[in-house]
Amino acid sequence: MKRESIIEHQRIFDALAQTIPGQTAVEFWFARDLQEPLGYSRWENFCEVIQRAVDSCKTTGYNPSDHFRDVTKMVPLGSGSQREISDFMCTRYACYLIAQNGDPRKEPIAFAQSYFALQTRKQEIIEERMLNVSRLAARNKLKESEKVLSELVYERGVDDAGFGRIRSRGDAALFGGLSTQRLKARFGIVQSRPLADFLPTLTIAAKHLATEMTTHNIQQSDIAGEERISAEHVQNNNSVRTMLGQRGIKPEDLPAEDDIRKIERRVRSDERELGKRSGKLPDP
Repeated sequence: MKRESIIEHQRIFDALAQTIPGQTAVEFWFARDLQEPLGYSRWENFCEVIQRAVDSCKTTGYNPSDHFRDVTKMVPLGSGSQREISDFMCTRYACYLIAQNGDPRKEPIAFAQSYFALQTRKQEIIEERMLNVSRLAARNKLKESEKVLSELVYERGVDDAGFGRIRSRGDAALFGGLSTQRLKARFGIVQSRPLADFLPTLTIAAKHLATEMTTHNIQQSDIAGEERISAEHVQNNNSVRTMLGQRGIKPEDLPAEDDIRKIERRVRSDERELGKRSGKLPDP
């Protein structure tokens, strides 16, 4: 997401925040105010997301009434009269759960997941968390795609050791001939840890694309056996490397990043503490 978009989304959500008189530490947002900024045109569809968020609140052990409050408001009509509509008061934690249960393909939802997870209005901290979440998502996609590929090649006569060799040859193709072991030594990674746990998001995504291509072509062309599957995987990694090279990117030159386990603990810690730190809505 571009920085300009992040700044604009933050400006909107900041402006919609309200506080309860006498409890200035408790921020809340009206759900109807958030509906459009979060990318939902119909209130009925947004209510479904809110209900999933309420269910998530129950699952995490918090009392939904502390974070979601049914309210009614009067809105003006074109005739000069007013009409009563239903709404929800939502704490920061409630808003976070709404974002978590929203459509992740919507750009505002992706922003809101980090914005509401942090009790800060510092744009650079929100942006950093978004980058961390993006890297975690990329790593999880790669794990899943490699799991699917390993199961597929096993069905086609390749054991675990063979799959390890296939993956290593793919890495060598992607990283300009450098083996997985040499890359770990270059980046100071212990040999027992997966290389991908220390790669930047772009490189993880490149490995994921090559893995998905291999899975697709194995199925489409009915490829079997370690030698043929390995050749296919090497070719796909070479293709991805060529594509990156056309944009002036050499994967082996991109620096390693923080251990993905540390990033995951950091992100999860923000989420666990948010329910307490966001405060509770007062009794009606």
